Amino acid sequence: MTTRELKEKYLKFFEEKRHKIISGSSLIPENDPTALFISAGMHPLVPYLLGQKHPSGDKLVNVQKCIRTTDIEKVGNDTHLTFFEMLGNWGLGSYWKKEAIEMSWEFLIDKKWLGLDKDKISVSCFEGDDEVPKDVKSAKIWQSVGIPKEKIVFLSKDDNFWGPAGKTGPCGPCTEMFYDGVEIWNDVFMEYNKTGEGKYEPLKQKNVDTGMGVERTVAVLNGKKSVFDVEPLKSIVALIKRMATDYDERSARIIADHLRAATFILGDEKGIAPSNLERGYVVRKLIRRAIEFGREIGISKDYAFTIIIAERVIDLMKDDYPELLKNKDFILEQLTQEEEKFNKIDAEAEKIFDDYMKKNGITPMRVVDPRKETYIANPLITKDIATALFKLHSSRGLSMSTIRRLAREKSFVLDEAELEEELEECFKEHVSRSAISAGKFKSGLADNSEQVTKLHTATHLLLAALRKVLGDHVYQKGSNITAERLRLDFSHSEKMTQEQIKKVEDAVNEIITRDLPVNCYEVSLKKAKEIGAMGVFESKYGDKVKVYSIGMSDCPFSCEICAGPHIKKTGELGRFRILKEEASSAGVRRIKAVLE
Repeated sequence: MTTRELKEKYLKFFEEKRHKIISGSSLIPENDPTALFISAGMHPLVPYLLGQKHPSGDKLVNVQKCIRTTDIEKVGNDTHLTFFEMLGNWGLGSYWKKEAIEMSWEFLIDKKWLGLDKDKISVSCFEGDDEVPKDVKSAKIWQSVGIPKEKIVFLSKDDNFWGPAGKTGPCGPCTEMFYDGVEIWNDVFMEYNKTGEGKYEPLKQKNVDTGMGVERTVAVLNGKKSVFDVEPLKSIVALIKRMATDYDERSARIIADHLRAATFILGDEKGIAPSNLERGYVVRKLIRRAIEFGREIGISKDYAFTIIIAERVIDLMKDDYPELLKNKDFILEQLTQEEEKFNKIDAEAEKIFDDYMKKNGITPMRVVDPRKETYIANPLITKDIATALFKLHSSRGLSMSTIRRLAREKSFVLDEAELEEELEECFKEHVSRSAISAGKFKSGLADNSEQVTKLHTATHLLLAALRKVLGDHVYQKGSNITAERLRLDFSHSEKMTQEQIKKVEDAVNEIITRDLPVNCYEVSLKKAKEIGAMGVFESKYGDKVKVYSIGMSDCPFSCEICAGPHIKKTGELGRFRILKEEASSAGVRRIKAVLE
């Protein structure tokens, strides 16, 4: 079975079970302040899991693209991926454990669907703790459909409790399904909301949220050991193998994973470019890590191999994700720039080694053993060279992997403990950027408080004002709203003049003083487009959407597809003031503003 066949079967099965197929979302969370990327299928649905009505109803199913960086060091083994596709179905207060488990069982064993051998299926349930009781009910339901008691195990919160996607939000115990000992599906019973204080409060509605990893499941269905043994990853790894002169399977897998993930981030509707901060740092790290592993297996620096891999990813996955083809030029341009930057950093680091050797009169010498190659130990670690390497790390992103590779190429014996001790001195007054990849980035809405709601509404006014002053090329590229201020990233290539900033401020404040109504109504996506509602991230919408318009219905000042909280009338906002206008990334500007 191919990945496409699995996705089609899954969607068709749940459509027959009266679930509405909805589109997947952008990889970038719209209203989650605690995560860099969408890391699970339920992530974009958090408002609806908390009780908000979804335009497509209370039974949903889709395929969602995801990014997880927490297990990046495990990538290269048989199961871990940075980018992956997740199948999910949801019952938003509409059904519970019995229905969810019975549907899962039917899809797994019915020959019309997956037709798996039921004797090879086992399950796990939550064992309970001081905060959440043991899930005895799920175990009994599994027994009733045909799972023997001895094939049901109870596991701790680490294994059988899912969520939240960020630090707070909906979560609950789960039951996992295994085929021949490999996990292929997870049914989550979301009945709690984790608060900022770490407490588990009952949700107003009980939700079912399930997740089936596409790549892992297809590997199991085809009797393959690894997700890299099925398409599209199999073809990508094969291409890397043809370019390598010193092939290593784990390295090739890492390259395939990282460049596929980078291609999807670059090709996302929100167009994240590599940078030294936040999401941009993550995509840069993925690209550079892939290039470094490419050097390790002998892929020539003259190859520009990242764009070769990206073109293969686009070709293999463009039918399911047309945004890749739409944004192909941007993807290839950014990868080319990053590979060029890497080569420059690599050359500078090599010069540090060469200058050190020249200054100290060191000539690299090799002793070749018939069984393996060993090196004459050359002195390496001094405060001078550690400082030089660290400066290149902190200013240009030189990695330890590059240092290790260059040390080998120059016939040095690298005492990493000694090097790290020297580097630690350099680090004392510097916070390593790598901590960012753990995923703490304040994007979207900080909460649903009154002040955040006001600032969210003001962001709509700001975007509309920017389009009136700067032109229709302006679109939202990201937002971050806290109780103190709003931040909006928007497409515009030039620094705004003071006159333009004042015009935008005045336009927003005029709408505020007119105390215009903020109207909300549900329409079809087609109708929303016809009336001119803005919706930059259309791939996440279902057949029906919520549209918020500000002003008179026949000629609104602002009209956007949105699922966030809003005030009733603009007069509630107070006075709007822009604090700062600055560059965010290539072709993207950023405004920070407050309400006074």
